Amino acid sequence: MNFTESSDITLLVLIFGLVTAGVYLVLERVVSKMLLGLILIGNGLNLLIVTVAGPAGRPPILGESDKAHSTMADPLAQAMVLTSIVITMGLSAFILALAYRAYWLTTSEQVEDDPEDVKVAAKREGEDPEQ
Repeated sequence: MNFTESSDITLLVLIFGLVTAGVYLVLERVVSKMLLGLILIGNGLNLLIVTVAGPAGRPPILGESDKAHSTMADPLAQAMVLTSIVITMGLSAFILALAYRAYWLTTSEQVEDDPEDVKVAAKREGEDPEQ
């Protein structure tokens, strides 16, 4: 096993850890933990895109010969990660605004069950599933 294979395995383990921790945090009932989970998932997926894009190479704009094309870095992965970073930051700002508004109205960061949802769930439990 050479250095690049071991570094790819290390990155994949790191990606798995980031996404796993992010999913765990998204399932919590506190908005700030949900936000941190979404950020971790976004960072894990960005690392995944960069890892799948292949080894690092020369900048994608340099050179126009056939030899230069074989050693160029993939510009699509770089563009996708940049777009993903912008989307993650916008989503983070939106969730922070929602959390601020919810805290301002309820003075709690905990997401509670909606009373109407509880009524619907109780009504569904009493129904016959075969109908």
